[in-house]
Amino acid sequence: MDFSGPLILSGALVGLAVGLTGMGGGALMTPIMVMAFGVNPTAAIGSDLAASVFMKPFGAVVHQRAGTVRWDLVRWLLPTAVPAAFGGVFLLRALGEGAALQRHVKYVIGGALLLAVLGMLVRMALDRRRGAAPDESGDVPVRPLATLGIGLLGGTVVGMTSVGSGSLIIVMLMLAHPRLRANHLVGTDLVQAIPVVAAAALGHLVRGDADLGLAATLLVGAIPGVLLGARLSTRVTGPALRWALVVLLTGSGLSMLSVPGAVLLAVCVPLAGAGAGLTLRERRRAAASSAAPPPGPAGPAGPAGNGDGDGDRDRVGPEGVRLPT
Repeated sequence: MDFSGPLILSGALVGLAVGLTGMGGGALMTPIMVMAFGVNPTAAIGSDLAASVFMKPFGAVVHQRAGTVRWDLVRWLLPTAVPAAFGGVFLLRALGEGAALQRHVKYVIGGALLLAVLGMLVRMALDRRRGAAPDESGDVPVRPLATLGIGLLGGTVVGMTSVGSGSLIIVMLMLAHPRLRANHLVGTDLVQAIPVVAAAALGHLVRGDADLGLAATLLVGAIPGVLLGARLSTRVTGPALRWALVVLLTGSGLSMLSVPGAVLLAVCVPLAGAGAGLTLRERRRAAASSAAPPPGPAGPAGPAGNGDGDGDRDRVGPEGVRLPT
């Protein structure tokens, strides 16, 4: 185990993002290890999954205690997600061996990151639409075939790239069950992610890809980061951080695909501007709604139209019935 300061700091920052938003664990940590620390892509995937096995339960326990886990959804996800996550590890080997494998894995990670960005954008759009709708009772029925398909696709992506347990699966669940409460979505996703990530990590351990010492070093920073992020989540505005993640993941994904720097800037700078503009607009709306005076109790209007009710007060009976003049 190498107590590397930069690695521990990276783990803490990723854990903070996960605690604040529930997303970004594999999507952030794997590219950081590949691009910043020169870790082989396959080793980065395996090590990130091994670390996630110990990170995920912190959030899952909180949601279980709060009663926001839909166990019926979990039961329909796991039969396909767990074997798909384990099998995705060996599917990865079909991409080649040696240097060719590492190059192909970088492309797969890049594609998964961009897919995660798309999922985050869809989730934010759906959250805005759901913001005005009342929460449902929690009795939303499960769609078994759709949920099994989500487990199959999501588990495969997690096993191959370590990306998707918190950013892709939750979006697919939201699309398949649009009336489900937001906190039920997050709680269910965190619980199902534990066995799925564990199955993928086991597959990488079997293949000899996971570096447990590297994973332990990441956890030294990640666990406090998750706990701190969870405590800060009620004070930090979610939209700003999520847009920062969108820009960061877009840049990471394009870098993994070996996109030229000029193209990367041409995509990320306008995306950052759009995110900043939308975040400011949401803040202004929130400030305007909080500054608006609450509606007062409706009273009978006076004859002069001043709304104080004094003119007609003597002509209203005890049950609110207007007396004849």
